[in-house]
Amino acid sequence: MVTHVSLGGSGLKVGPLVFGGNVFNWTADEATSLRLLDAFVDSGLNMVDSADVYSSWVPGHKGGESENLIGKWLANGGARDKLLIATKCGMEMGPEAKGLSRDHIVRSVDNALGRLGTDYIDLFQSHLDDRKTPLEETLSTYTDLIKEGKIRAIGASNYKAERLVEALQVSKDNGLARYESLQPEYNLYDRADYESSLAKVCVDNGVGVIPYFALAAGFLTGKYRSKDDLAGSQRGGMVKSKLDDRGMRILDALAQVAGELDATPAQVAIAWLIAQPSVTAPIASATSLEQWAEIEKSVHLSLPADAMDVLAAASA
Repeated sequence: MVTHVSLGGSGLKVGPLVFGGNVFNWTADEATSLRLLDAFVDSGLNMVDSADVYSSWVPGHKGGESENLIGKWLANGGARDKLLIATKCGMEMGPEAKGLSRDHIVRSVDNALGRLGTDYIDLFQSHLDDRKTPLEETLSTYTDLIKEGKIRAIGASNYKAERLVEALQVSKDNGLARYESLQPEYNLYDRADYESSLAKVCVDNGVGVIPYFALAAGFLTGKYRSKDDLAGSQRGGMVKSKLDDRGMRILDALAQVAGELDATPAQVAIAWLIAQPSVTAPIASATSLEQWAEIEKSVHLSLPADAMDVLAAASA
């Protein structure tokens, strides 16, 4: 049985794990992506995270491929009421097509609705901060879109603590919709930025947290232990810097705890994130049904206190 919890003050009830849709129509082909969404919803989980820019970095892609896939799933009979759709805008989609201005947000939301084939988006997020656009303009635009019924709630991704505080204050002072969630990079390896400042802001303000890179681009699965292991990996460049002494300590600790609990390092790494008091639900991806079957078990894995201590010490 999967328990759903509130995402900030959004009114959305989210399962303990969010599916990262960046893999759709990229490292998972269309047929596999559709089956992954079926398996995800069948497991009782309910939020998928996407973005307009997914997967524009692939040769021949222009962005929108992930949202198109979710739209195809819905068109093929996927139950809209069983899926919370989170997506984002703000990163560059083309010349003059980036940022958080009123025009760009409105256009981005309409384009996303078209690709998704739905009347509303459950959580629409600012993919990264835009210091050239006043926060009042961005947040008033979101407020209008909520009133129009096009989006239900808003969140921020990749915001620094001081800017998140500033945005929350602007919303409060002007009676505008506020960021109800934060999507930061946070995992057993990448802890410092989030824990040093963002965590307290989110807890103090009741902001939900849905961290991305829960497995540190695959590093925490344990499959990368040397530069030779990176050959042929689509994410090798993201992992290379983690092949240091601290990274090896973390992998050793994950292997130790996994062995004691009859689990895998990936399951332990995600379970550690789920257990963090400030985290609502981490985001993780799978590119095959076998991978998903492994990752899904992390939702039901409870880490004892001594295991949490081992992992905390290794990753400090």
